[in-house]
Amino acid sequence: MERKVESALIDPGKPWQNGANESFNGKFRDECLGMQWFQNRTDARVLTEAWRREYNSVRPHSSLDNLTPAEFAALCSTPTQTEAVL
Repeated sequence: MERKVESALIDPGKPWQNGANESFNGKFRDECLGMQWFQNRTDARVLTEAWRREYNSVRPHSSLDNLTPAEFAALCSTPTQTEAVL
């Protein structure tokens, strides 16, 4: 079965073609990579994992109406009652 999925490549030197990814990359660079001095690969893995967990669980995101991703996921998974339309 053919899915007809194509790659969407970003032209070299044109990061604005994927603004969400570039925004994350900037935050990761400024808040994690630029603030740490890694002793070795294991140290890098541990520190970046701690940052990832904080970013995804604790930190509020403006794109999620200042909720944490965990709060937003819980809100989305909560069943809501809908009114029957007759």
